[in-house]
Amino acid sequence: MLRTTLAGLRLHKSRYVTTVLAILLGVMFVSGTMVFADTLNANYETSVMGSATAVDAIAVPPEQEGTGAPDEEPAEPALLTDEQLDHVRALPEVADADGMVQGQAVLLDDEGRAFGYVPPAAVAVEEVTRFSPDEGRLPTDGSEIALATSTADQAGFAVGDTVTVLDPEMEEREFTVTGLVEFGVDPAFTYGGALVLDPGTIEEMTGTTGYSEIDVLAAEGYTDEQAAEAVAGVLGADADVRTGEEFGLAMAEGAGADTEMLRTALLLFAFIAMFVAGIVIYNTFAILIAQRQRELALLRCVGATRAQVFRSVLAESAVVGLVASALGVLAGVGIGMAGAAFGGPLMGMDAGVPVVLTPLAVITGLVVGTVVTVCSALVPAMRATRVAPLAALRTSATAAGLEKGTGWVRVVFGLLAFAIAAAMVALTQLSGPSQAGPFVVTGAALVAFVGVVVLGPLIVRGCVRLVGIPLRRVGVASMLAVDNSTRSPRRAATAMIALTVGATLITGYSVVSASVESTMTRQLDENFPIDYQITPQFAMEGTSAPDTDTGSDEGSAEDVDAPPEAEGTEGAGGSEETEGTEGTEDTAPESGEGSVPAAGLDTVPDSVFEDLEADPTVAVVSGRRNAFVETDDGRFLNISAYPGADVEDLGFESTEGDLTDLGPGKIALPEGHADGAGIGDTFALPLEDGTEVSLEVVALMDPMMTLGVLLDEQDFTEAFPELTGNDAVMVRGTDDADPAELREAVYDAVDDHPTLQVASMAEMRGQLSEMMDIAFYTIAAMLGLAILIAVFGISNTMALSVLERTRESALLRALGLARGQLRRMLSLEAVLLCLIGAGVGIGLGVVFGWAAVEATLPDAILSVPGTQIAVFIVVAVLAGLLASVLPGRRAAGTSITGALASE
Repeated sequence: MLRTTLAGLRLHKSRYVTTVLAILLGVMFVSGTMVFADTLNANYETSVMGSATAVDAIAVPPEQEGTGAPDEEPAEPALLTDEQLDHVRALPEVADADGMVQGQAVLLDDEGRAFGYVPPAAVAVEEVTRFSPDEGRLPTDGSEIALATSTADQAGFAVGDTVTVLDPEMEEREFTVTGLVEFGVDPAFTYGGALVLDPGTIEEMTGTTGYSEIDVLAAEGYTDEQAAEAVAGVLGADADVRTGEEFGLAMAEGAGADTEMLRTALLLFAFIAMFVAGIVIYNTFAILIAQRQRELALLRCVGATRAQVFRSVLAESAVVGLVASALGVLAGVGIGMAGAAFGGPLMGMDAGVPVVLTPLAVITGLVVGTVVTVCSALVPAMRATRVAPLAALRTSATAAGLEKGTGWVRVVFGLLAFAIAAAMVALTQLSGPSQAGPFVVTGAALVAFVGVVVLGPLIVRGCVRLVGIPLRRVGVASMLAVDNSTRSPRRAATAMIALTVGATLITGYSVVSASVESTMTRQLDENFPIDYQITPQFAMEGTSAPDTDTGSDEGSAEDVDAPPEAEGTEGAGGSEETEGTEGTEDTAPESGEGSVPAAGLDTVPDSVFEDLEADPTVAVVSGRRNAFVETDDGRFLNISAYPGADVEDLGFESTEGDLTDLGPGKIALPEGHADGAGIGDTFALPLEDGTEVSLEVVALMDPMMTLGVLLDEQDFTEAFPELTGNDAVMVRGTDDADPAELREAVYDAVDDHPTLQVASMAEMRGQLSEMMDIAFYTIAAMLGLAILIAVFGISNTMALSVLERTRESALLRALGLARGQLRRMLSLEAVLLCLIGAGVGIGLGVVFGWAAVEATLPDAILSVPGTQIAVFIVVAVLAGLLASVLPGRRAAGTSITGALASE
């Protein structure tokens, strides 16, 4: 039987071409993902290890752990001292040691504005250091500076350029760039960038003294471990000491977490591709087994048992799967190399790093491809065992037993699946947005997909009959195509489902993407009905001095509006505060009992506010002030006031009461944080000195659409007299203001304060749209492979159908059907299959995309991207035409007499 199986494969190998391609593409995705991720990991490890192992031991201050008490003061960063460095240098196990000083300094870009929303880290190193310049050299005096490679790229600076840095007094100092340093994946330098100053200059530029790190070289005759142990013995609990290798491995492990997330995401798309490939493989073997009834029956006649026939089909699938998987692994290595070459630099990977090919990547590709192929062939193999020996007496080789009627059990089961899916979606809509909502919708989509699989033949029949009404009047080829599409609806449904998977996912994501963008754009318009927002640059360690002419030296560190580019993500303050979802209850400001004003930021100077108010292109200038108060149960409430603004114009929505009633002695609270107080009731607001102020509740607000509690400016000033400056200023131009003039007015107002950050709401909306588009096209490209595999499946189904209908096609030709008409008939069949698959997928995608958005976002706006869906329909038609090219050429090129004379 094995020889018979292998002989059959050699004889009919052309039947498996598209199946091999489907497996190859899926395995290519799996292996390529693993090769790319392994190469990225190795690059990170090499980069970090290369810098860390430049020294033998590294000592850093231990992380400060808090007790978690609400009244705990923020821990000051611990630094190592000159005395400790001298003790390290005196050790016999140490040949030499130097410290690294780290602070922050404001770097100005080529327009004279502060670079970044966080000042770059400013460091100073000496001879013993784990950092070395990739280009040029490190600074040697007070007129020189080196920049991180990423900082230089983003700011547009190069070696030899002159850059300006602000000292703690906000005075400008010019430096010449002497080198570029690759800081790798060290999180201390990847967020805001970094610059390197001369050790004699660092203190006057940052105000920082002490060492954030001590780097050690082991003395001759001592190992790295011995040097690290000796240093740890001297520094004790004041430092965490590791060897250079241990330090590098720990940092590489942290960097590798992002790579593992990327690997998981890509493997998810690879799973989708392999699932579609499994459907294609199943359909291929189902058709082949049906076509080989006489062959299998003859084997049974000459003594083959059912078990032998079963093993024969599985062996056939195993050989096909193994060969295709091997080719897929080779292709995956090429894809991984291409990804490392073109995508690696975008993720911080060094150029020229060798590709990493692990045994796991090879074995995984081989196993996944082979197992999926064999599993997909199980059901057809079981069908093969049911072929009776008497089937050999039949005169037709067609799949007589493949198509059966759609029984009532199948119909009931399919309708029940749709009903369950509908109930799950209805549940998410009735319960409102929640974290579990998207998962329930995903489960509903899977259940609905089962219904599509079960009712697939009925769907194909119904759609073909509907579309066939006009097609039957077009011509003979169209009429024949409609009839052929309904003669094997189960086979057509299986081929269609493979395309439906990709269509559903792409359409669903496009609906989610478009709806999220529309919803967020509306929320931006409502919550930020302004043209510009001005905020101070955030100093992570409070090292930058305040600008002159500020209303106060204190601002809000916890509730600073994230920069427009990062609104709703980890913003300038390092706090993850999404507009409209957070801020009513926080644990951030732990600086005492009762009232906890946030600190660490400068405020926007009053002169900026005044200059903008005086400009004729500006209609409204409003400020924002924040503080936090601790309630009796340990919660923190965000208290905000908006000087110069009508609160109702800021986009806040009340669920009860009226925000226009907000004034002195009044308060507006988020729902759920009113402690049972209703409209007209009194709310006791705790203050820093332990007293309370009683305020009348005039409005309850949607907690998803507000930053916290709202007070009138007068009450806020009385409650927090130390907070007199605005931590943000919002600007709205007049209706007839020229955008260029308004922009000029805003930048003129902040011209004397380079650390102020100016955010344009229009730019923010554009960046949001660009971000959503990039995400959509990236995911569409990933899902495109699954669609390509589905197209191969349809092409394979058409090719096997043409082979099965050889005599029929020849008879049609003999009766007068031209070659062009025959090709057109097959093209229409393929296009019908693709359109049905795409249509069902689009319908499911729109429904479940909408359900996912409604289950996630409050007051979501459903947006169906008609252009993208139209493009996808066009792609489906082109895919159908492409799938029919080779089968059509083969059918049209077959000899009429030869085909009629054959069996």
